[in-house]
Parts: sequence; C-alpha cells; structure tokens
Amino acid sequence: MGGARSQVNKPHKTRFASKSSRHVHRTASLSAKGKIGKSEGGHRAAVKGARAARIQKSKSIRDQKRAALLKEKRSSVSAPRVVVLFGLSSYANVNSVKKDLLQLLSGDDGQPTSNTIASSAYRLRTTVLEAPYGDLVACMELAKVADLMAFVVSANSLYDNGSDGLIDPTGAQCLSILRTIGLSSTCVLIRDLPQDLKSKSEAKKVSISSLSSEMPEDCKYYAADTKEELHKFMWLFKEQHLTCPHWRSQRPYIISNEVCIEPDNSGTCTLVLSGYLRAHNLSPNQLVHVTGAGDFQLSKVDILKDPFPLNERRGHNLMESEENMNQICQTLTPDPSAQEPLLVENTPDPLAGEQTWPTEAEMAEADASNKERKVKKRKLPRGTSDYQAAWIVDGTDSEEGDSDIESEEGNGMVLDDELENYNDPEKDEDAISHFTEKFNEEETGADTEMEDDEVMTREQIEAEIKKIKDTNAEDEEFPDEVDTPLDVPAKNRFAKYRGLKSFRTSPWDPKETLPPEYARIFAFDNFSRTQKHVFKTMHELDEGSTTTCAIVGSFVRIHVKNVPIDVASRVCHASKAIPVVTSGLLQHESKMSVLHFSVKKNDLYDAPIKSKEAFIFNVGFRQFMARPLFSSDNINSDKHKLERFLHPGRFSVASVYAPICFPALPLVVLKKRDNEMPAVAATGSLKNVDPDRIILKRIILTGYPQRVSKLKATVKFMFHNPDDVRWFKPVDVWTKHGRHGRIKEPVGTHGYMKCVFNSGIQQHDTIEKTKFLQLHPSSANSRLITLSLQPHDTHLNLPTKETEHEKINIKSVNFSYLLLWMAVVGIPSPAIKLTAASHHRSIFFISRSKCRLLFPIKCSTEVAATADESTASSSSGDEDGVAVVSGGLGRPSIISTANVQKAIRGLPITDVDHYGRLGVPRSASNEQIQLAYKSKCEELKNKGLEEEEAQEELDLLKVCFKKVSLQYLK
Repeated sequence: MGGARSQVNKPHKTRFASKSSRHVHRTASLSAKGKIGKSEGGHRAAVKGARAARIQKSKSIRDQKRAALLKEKRSSVSAPRVVVLFGLSSYANVNSVKKDLLQLLSGDDGQPTSNTIASSAYRLRTTVLEAPYGDLVACMELAKVADLMAFVVSANSLYDNGSDGLIDPTGAQCLSILRTIGLSSTCVLIRDLPQDLKSKSEAKKVSISSLSSEMPEDCKYYAADTKEELHKFMWLFKEQHLTCPHWRSQRPYIISNEVCIEPDNSGTCTLVLSGYLRAHNLSPNQLVHVTGAGDFQLSKVDILKDPFPLNERRGHNLMESEENMNQICQTLTPDPSAQEPLLVENTPDPLAGEQTWPTEAEMAEADASNKERKVKKRKLPRGTSDYQAAWIVDGTDSEEGDSDIESEEGNGMVLDDELENYNDPEKDEDAISHFTEKFNEEETGADTEMEDDEVMTREQIEAEIKKIKDTNAEDEEFPDEVDTPLDVPAKNRFAKYRGLKSFRTSPWDPKETLPPEYARIFAFDNFSRTQKHVFKTMHELDEGSTTTCAIVGSFVRIHVKNVPIDVASRVCHASKAIPVVTSGLLQHESKMSVLHFSVKKNDLYDAPIKSKEAFIFNVGFRQFMARPLFSSDNINSDKHKLERFLHPGRFSVASVYAPICFPALPLVVLKKRDNEMPAVAATGSLKNVDPDRIILKRIILTGYPQRVSKLKATVKFMFHNPDDVRWFKPVDVWTKHGRHGRIKEPVGTHGYMKCVFNSGIQQHDTIEKTKFLQLHPSSANSRLITLSLQPHDTHLNLPTKETEHEKINIKSVNFSYLLLWMAVVGIPSPAIKLTAASHHRSIFFISRSKCRLLFPIKCSTEVAATADESTASSSSGDEDGVAVVSGGLGRPSIISTANVQKAIRGLPITDVDHYGRLGVPRSASNEQIQLAYKSKCEELKNKGLEEEEAQEELDLLKVCFKKVSLQYLK
C-alpha cells in the first residue's frame, strides 16, 4: 500500500500535549487576522541557541583538524616516519624483519647502509629501528620517539610446547610499561606462518585471537613472511593516519643521526648532534635536554640540506648524502639578551632572615617598657615593709588549687587551634634537643639503615628481609600505631609532634619548619596560569619566522655547549646502540622544585617500597634519581597523610625534588639492582608542582581500659608517668568503636589516667590519641642518571698533555691505567689507545672543581721503603676491591720502583694503611681484626653522617677488612 491510500495513524490525545500546542489554533487565527501572535523565546530559545553553538563549535574543531591533516600531507618538509620493531618473545627474529623492510624500501638487493631511506616507489621516507630484546630501558627510549610500534611475533611459538605463547613474560612486562608511557600507532607483524593457505589462515586467526586482548582496539595485523606481504603493509602504512602520545607533541625533539664532540680549552666540550626536528620549531635561545646527559644551552643551530630527499635524481648515492649533511643552508645563533639562563637552583642569602641592629627609637622604647615593668605594683599584705616584700616571690599569694591548675595547663601539649594564645615556657629545651637528636632517624620513619653485608650470614640476611616484609604487613594492618617508650618521657620523645582538633578543618601553616633545601627551589604563584602562558609561547614560536628559529621537519645540527667530557663520551658511546634523543625544554623546566606524581605499585614487583628509598624516575624524556615521599591524596583537605610504604592496589602521591615539568607526563619508577636490569617498581603520571603541599606524619598512641563505668574509664599503657598525662591532656582521645573523649586527670604514678567519653565505652575497646608532624621530601644526592659504559667495545682516546687537567681521579689502578697516567704526565709510552674490555672498568676524567680524591702529579722516591713493606699486603690481586689513591699536602707520591713492579705484575697500587684505618697493629689476630671492624662500623653509624658519606666510609672499611683478612689467611 502506498501513495494517497497509505495508512494515517490517529493523533495523540490533547491531554498528552503541552500548553503551547493546545493553543496553536488561537495563535494561527490571530496571525490570519493580521495580528501578531506571541513570539517564541525564553528558555526554549536559549536551549536551541546553545545546541546550535555546540554544533558550530564541533564543526569548527573538525575543520581545523582536517586542515592540519591536509597541511601535513601537502607539506614538502616533513621528518621521516619512525618505525620501531619490537619482539614480543625470544622466538621473534626482529633483525631479519628489519633487513627485509630496508631492502624493500631501498629497491635493491644490497645491504642498506643507513636506517633512514627515502623510497621513491612509495613516496615515503622511513626510519626503521630495532628495539633490543630484554633491554627495558632501551625499549622505553625507542618507544618514546616511535611513530609506529610494529610488534613482531613468531607463529612457531604456538606449536612449541616449551614456549610461553606469542608473548613471553619479558615481552608482557615491556608491553605493560609501553602502555604506561603512551603507545603511538601500533601494528603486529606475524612471521613464520605455514605455507599451506588453509593452515596459514587458521594460524593467523589464532594469533589475532590471542593478541587482541593485549593490543589496542585499532591495532592492525599483517602477515610478514614474503616480500608481497611486506609490500602490502608498506602501502597501508603510507596512507595510515598516525597518532602519538599527547605529552610528546608538546615539546620539540631530535632523534640523532650522528653524534660527535668538539673539545674546548676549559675542560668541557661542545656536543654536536644532527637529526630531523620534530613536533615543534626550535629556537637557539631555548634550553635542551640530552637524554642521559642533562640540561644545557645551545651555542648555535645549523640548518643543513636534507640528506634524504624524496625527489632524488638518478645516481644519487651515499657520498652525496654525506655532502648534504655537511652543507649548511642557514646558521642561527642565540640572542644573549633573550637566551634563557641555565638556572637550576636559587642562591639563598644566608642573612635574609637575620634581624638588623635595633635603632635608637627601638632601644628607647625597650627601656621604657622595662621601667614600667619595674614600677609595677604588687599586691602585698598590709603592714609589709620593703625588706619583707623582697622575700615574697611573685605568684605565691594565689591559692594552691589555682597554681596547680595553672601548672597543669601551662605544661600541657598545645593544640594547633590554641597556638595564637599560647606562650611556650621552653623549660625542657636541653632534654628535648637531646632526645630529638637521639630519635631523629626513627622519627623520619623512612631512612634506610646501613647493614654490613659481608659479616652478615645468609640466615641473618633472610631474617632482615623477613623483618622488612613484616614491617610492611604490620603497617598495612595497623597503620601509624607506635608504642610509647618506657625509658624516655613521651613529651620528650614526641616533642616535635602536635595535635589537631580536626584533620580536615584545623589550620596548618605550610611555610613553618621548612628545611634548608626549600631556600634553593622555585615556586609558582599560579601554576595553571603559568602553564597556559608557557604553551601559548610555544605556539607563538611555531608561527614565527624562519630567521629566528628552525622549522619543524628540517634537518638541523645543534651545538650543545659546556658539556663535561666524560658525559659527552658516554653519550657518544651510547649513540652507537640506539639513537640519542635531544628535546627542547619549555620555560622554567630547568629549575628545581617539588613535584608530585600519582603512582601505583607494579603488580610484578614483590619487594616492599619504602618512603625515602632511592629510585630512578623516568619522566618523559628525563631520567633522574629521587627519594619519593609517599602520601595519600585527600581531596577534602589541604593536608595529606604520610604513607610509610607504597601499598599495592591503590594510588598514592609521590613527592620528590626534581626539575620542573608541566603535566601531563608519564612516569615509570625503576629500582636499580646489582648485575641485573632495573626492575619496574611503580608507574604513574605527573600530578602538579607545588612546594606548599602539606604532608603530615601521623602517629597513634594506644591504651586499653582497665575499669569502665558508663561514660568514664581508667586507661592504662598509653603513658608511663603522670607528667606525660598532664602534657598531652589538651589533645582529645578516641576509640576504635567511634567514641570521642578527653583526659580528665592522671591516676597514680604509672601513667594511668581517667577519661570521659561522649557515650558508653566497652571493656574490649581500644583508646587512641593522634599526633602529627610535617615532613618534606628528601633531596637525592645524585639527580642525573648518565649512560654507563659497557665492558665490551670500549676504546678511549688519550687526551694530550696540554689539554688535560693537572689532576685526575683514578680508581682501581692497574697496568693499563698506569700507562694512561704516564701518557698524561708526558712519560714516553708504547700505548696510544687503550682497550678496557678485559678489565671491565671505566675511566672518568673530571674537572678540578669536581675532584674529591686527588693526588699531585710529581715524582718522589721517599716512599720506596714504605711501598716495599706494603707490597705483600697489596699483592692479593683482589679484582673486586677498589684501591683509591688519595693524598694532599705533606703526603708522598705513589710513583716508586715498587709500585712500577706491582703494575707490571698486574697488582693494584695503593698506599692506604689498612691496619691503621681499622685501628689494629699488624700483628693482630683474626678475632681482634673482626672485633675492631665491628666496633668501627658501630662508631661510624653513631656519627650521624649523611647517607652517601656514611656509605663511602663503610665501603672503605669493608675494603680494609677484606685486605687485612686475606693477608691473615696467607
């Protein structure tokens, strides 16, 4: 049925219509008679206008994205696309896939000479990189710069009974970390599929089914065995719209094609890196961050001719590409007035908080107030003479009960709400300082204890690990509960703590009791406003002219100045394995402040994570060492409770001293392990930058009711003397069953007390009292993580005598290092280049300002006899020991005939008196040596040194103990 005979349904009843629709006929009749009806407006018109505005806004955003995409496609200057091949298991042969892709892009069967190829057949420039399997740090660095993550799997792992499947545990761990960093566009290349079409289709379906739960929803799957299959993949890759993490698109960065060093005369060098500029324009006035090296300034930026053009002519070869890399089109130099300074920390004024000398008016006013105080009349009994009045002490004429109350209230603990009207008598200042120094390490609750690993047996080590795990479990079950010491008054033990009437509403000044490190950091008046201004400045730079900045997509060579020679050599060595990434810093990102991260413990990390424990923080393109302070994220208050451990299954906030970064940035927390790859301890993201965040350590003192009578109870075991009860009387108590009360008075001499509650209390209830102490993050001594030299393929060029420093630091001196020293001094040596592959050691040249263990380069024969005596003690040949050559004024040189003979025999050279450092004679027995070593360790622990300094001293003691013990055994 259709047309005019189609069915017409009955309209709705009038009672279902609105008022306006019921009177439509009246409005229509008025308009027919020439009268104007009621115009539509009010709320309905406003709703329609808002909807139209939303539609228009979404359309404009869509048009902007389309225009940006078309501009990117039509742009003649664009950086090559980066494809990172990542093997998800040990079965995947990633190297063969890389060779096949490079041969396909180059169009010939020869071996490609570069990872970047401009393919005229695909009209595409591509850089193919291989992620080393099992190297977590290298995989993370490559994933940060990848435009396409191509995961390689092998179908043979489906049929092998001994395999873990397509993704083994190592691949699963790396994949979870890559998801935390932020994955760009992804695809899966499936290798080793069967030749039979039916079996091949089934194997591919099984692979896709097993991988779909681990991969993103938009992930593509390709077979990659034959050249035709790779050809199909490349065509689809060319037309694919690639996505990248948002944090990477906020900063300019360069993937280095070539890294070299230009030495300077000042002990530093200029690090030269060349590569394509990506994401944003780069100004020579900006600071840059070299991964593994640090933050530096630029001396100049050279814009070079593109070495890999798409419209290359016939006969274009590698030699012409190298010529293009050296052909400079434009050079940009920084403006000294506009260049951002390399300011890391603020230089505090030590006299900023000092008081000036009082003026004459202030001194006159003080004298007048003193005279008024002397003239003040006292209430004396009638008939008292001046002589009798001199023997009467002020305040003795008051009643005895009032004096008792005043003494109880005057010596009590102060609530935070009563601080304005309270005057601390400071009677126990000496006792407080004594006990706070004694318990300083315990109050922080997070400092790592130094243990002697050499004298501890296997059972003792296992017991120590079990103790830490038990502490973690106890903190999770009974958080913040502490016991009152029996031998120390509680008012002295907890002198730094204070009580709060309400954790949510009671005031706490964030500027009080600040540590000295806070004088060196920077803070923002309005962090969000500053962040908007910084990003706006970056977008204005993108719209700038080509005469002031390098355009995104161009091939540039940047000159990074004032780089230490040892750091630059490590960067050059590391660039042979994976490309070094150099990123441009936004404004203020070189300055130090307090950063807060939202972190969650990794499910695969079993060890407890304690506050103020050293970890490696991997934030964006940066890596640094930090000691996080964990706290809860309280959205209802400006105060946050300290967490002694990072417990699994929930998010916490980690506060650290670090260079300023603008969110959002991903975070990966690594824990360094001996002779193993770093373990992933936690993951998260940057929350904000705020030095004024209040982190309070909470302690709970517990007591138990002895007698209960309705609303009253006698509580025991919370304190052990009545003075402590009077001191903590102003602080309220509460119970685990929800009762609140206060302390009425002490009972007896053993710390018992009477308490009154707001409701009836049970006999099995627990009475608790809460106190708080403000804590701040701990500054790590080593903030920068540099790239380490590998024991293989390590060739170090010797510096000349004119350009090297007058003093050098040598560790583990042996024959090769002696030859190096001879070359520095000027003694003829047959060695021109040293290979340290057989020694597994690293040689570092440092400037004079950074030297700590130095010896003067001079010749002397005064120590020949001493060296001959110490030859036997030094001839153990222990490769694990560290022989530190140190000296100063009045100490002889180590250059002697005996030392040269020891160097020729491969024995370590040292002039350290091991027996003297342990404090024992050379004729001491083994038992005396062990007792002296233990006593020295205890003496070192009680000195109260910094952690790093104490660890260095402890290492020296260990070396001496080992040397002396080996000599005794011989």
